[in-house]
Amino acid sequence: MPEKTLPKDYDVYIPGRFEESNSVPSESIPELPSESKPKSRGLTIAIVLFAVFSVGIFSYYFINQTDIDEQIIQNMDPQEILANQYNIGEFGSDHAHAAIVVIINNKQVNFAQQQFQISSKYIHFENNNPYLIHKHATGVPLEMLFVSIGMKDNCISNEPCIVYLNGERYYFDILQYEIKHNDRILISVGEIENSKYLKYLESLKIFDVPKKSITSNNDISI
Repeated sequence: MPEKTLPKDYDVYIPGRFEESNSVPSESIPELPSESKPKSRGLTIAIVLFAVFSVGIFSYYFINQTDIDEQIIQNMDPQEILANQYNIGEFGSDHAHAAIVVIINNKQVNFAQQQFQISSKYIHFENNNPYLIHKHATGVPLEMLFVSIGMKDNCISNEPCIVYLNGERYYFDILQYEIKHNDRILISVGEIENSKYLKYLESLKIFDVPKKSITSNNDISI
């Protein structure tokens, strides 16, 4: 019998031939650079390591946050702790003097005692003066003075007080008050003869604030 000849394109329809006939010759497929895979793998490893490191640092701080914060506070100067707590201005940003009289159980507190002198550079008593407040920064509340000398919790804030500011009854929280130059403040814990102490407070001398002057070596003195 004569041999049958298949059509030229007949083998295209044989199973498996269609894919072969439509496949791109291997010579035409561009090969990826040999270094691309190692580089991408290295980048992936770096990202993973960075993520693990970041999570580790965050976890450590989160777990030990209280201890870390306490260490930071312990390493700070007590004056700076108060300055940060009350968010006051820089030292020297203000200068004001005020007279204060505090009466507890009908006895006047003597702020000339050494335990009350220069307890904070921002607001304090000095030169053994028993009544004159010196303030050296903006935004300093009177509370900061009492905190620095240890009087806020044990006698001022825990007892009802009668307060006079510049001869007038003051009904707000005097601890949040920021003194102005020439202020006169009377604080009494318990009933007292107000007129007597108001006259005494008025008689106290409030020294003027020294003016700033420029010296010969260009330093500013106060």
